[in-house]
Amino acid sequence: MGKELKSVDYGLEKIFEGAQDFLPLLGTDYVEFYVGNAKQAAHFYKTAFGFQSFAYSGLETGQKDRVSYVLKQDKIRLVLTSPLNSNSPINDHIVKHGDGVKVVALWVEDARSAFEETTKRGAKPFMEPKVETDEHGEVVRSGIYTYGETVHMFVERKNYKGQFMPGYRKWESAYNPEPTGLKYIDHMVGNVGWGEMNTWVKWYEDVMGFVNFLTFDDKQITTEYSALMSKVMSNGNGRIKFPINEPAEGIKKSQIEEYLDFYEGPGVQHLAVATDDIVSTVSALRARGVEFLPPPPQAYYDDIPRRLGAHMDTMKEDLSKLQELSILVDADEEGYLLQIFTKPLQDRPTLFFEIIQRMGAKGFGAGNFKALFESIEREQAQRGTL
Repeated sequence: MGKELKSVDYGLEKIFEGAQDFLPLLGTDYVEFYVGNAKQAAHFYKTAFGFQSFAYSGLETGQKDRVSYVLKQDKIRLVLTSPLNSNSPINDHIVKHGDGVKVVALWVEDARSAFEETTKRGAKPFMEPKVETDEHGEVVRSGIYTYGETVHMFVERKNYKGQFMPGYRKWESAYNPEPTGLKYIDHMVGNVGWGEMNTWVKWYEDVMGFVNFLTFDDKQITTEYSALMSKVMSNGNGRIKFPINEPAEGIKKSQIEEYLDFYEGPGVQHLAVATDDIVSTVSALRARGVEFLPPPPQAYYDDIPRRLGAHMDTMKEDLSKLQELSILVDADEEGYLLQIFTKPLQDRPTLFFEIIQRMGAKGFGAGNFKALFESIEREQAQRGTL
């Protein structure tokens, strides 16, 4: 599983030794995608994933150059943003990267302090602290660049009682499909270029006070054809986890190289969203047309009892049902987890979702890496990009 940093406890307020407290993060506030057609993208995420209409900003709210639809499911908020004219810089992002994540917004107590502390440690500013107000109070936001053109926005909303933030109104819609059981963002994975992983690990350590608590090398994440390396970064309370991937040498092109080619640079590879009932969630998603990676071979499921060991005694899910849905299973010292990965959610083979259910396990499915990446390689082979 790689070297794990000693932890003080495994509760919600897990503190990793070495983490610094100059940037207290309360959680993920929202994730903003820049997309070609926000209205249609919103319909997709509502229909396929069960997100609900939440807030809207556009011409009707006085926003002249862009439109944003905010979707919500439990604690997850997605903002889908499109430009309204050819002069908007959002166009440049979409032309280069296609639909993808622009902003990973982090909920903080003090957005001014977060900006000051990170920029004095070397962060490149994206947005100076800005106070946005309306009749419901104020939201303070500031932002810095991380890898590629991706941005971390710091959001302070303790003095705001409105729907989302100033400039938005409640989005009323008669069409709100039932949720599919998605609860919160478990982690978000970034892909960076050759030899850049350790640079960004150090950036998260120095600039944001994160710690590297899991490391996977190219001997652990490898198949017959390709390999990659990954390090998992976490903030002090363990609420924010950012694995960072880079390609490794292999016979053929890895999934990370494919991503970098089509995204045309570093960016967010996938969002891992948590559920309390992965069988119910995946069944609902499949029924709504969400496509997942092809299943691993029979031998993978035959080997699960050996890999899980004593955790098989406490496993609540039916193994045959997991196999029917192509759900993967892994375990560590703390428990087991279940996970499955969608195919890319847009035409470029870039951003996708992971659905994850943790039954005590704190890891990221290291025992599934080989089966997962072989599934991805089968998809790459069909695309002619392996």
